Amino acid sequence: MLCKPGRKLKHYSRDTTFIFDNTSLEYFSLKEGFTVAMEIKNGSIVSYYCNVALPSVLRGNEISFVDLDLDLVKKQDEQWEVIDEEEFETNSLKYNYPLELKEGAILSLEEMKSKVKNQVFPFNESVLERFKHHLPL
Repeated sequence: MLCKPGRKLKHYSRDTTFIFDNTSLEYFSLKEGFTVAMEIKNGSIVSYYCNVALPSVLRGNEISFVDLDLDLVKKQDEQWEVIDEEEFETNSLKYNYPLELKEGAILSLEEMKSKVKNQVFPFNESVLERFKHHLPL
């Protein structure tokens, strides 16, 4: 999904709405356990923010997902990094995550890392190719 500057993201557990200033490409899988937000500048992906999540749900023109706290991020000119591991552990105890959910979250994180390493969609330039005619110059 191509998102233009001004896109809003409602974070329900933090009761906050984030407004994004840049163009982004967003990947929401209805089958895989993660989402990917790719920040675009000058026709290139400059950063990634990936949520480990339950598969996304599409209802009408609204897409939603349950974030499982673990994130894989790549900031501009930096290496990939896993963040929020402490939040995942804290919330897994607080909300009594079932063992299958915890194991699934870890597996989804490892699958994302593998896709990054092997440059598998959406972690390759083919994602830009699909939207190149819609990106700002």
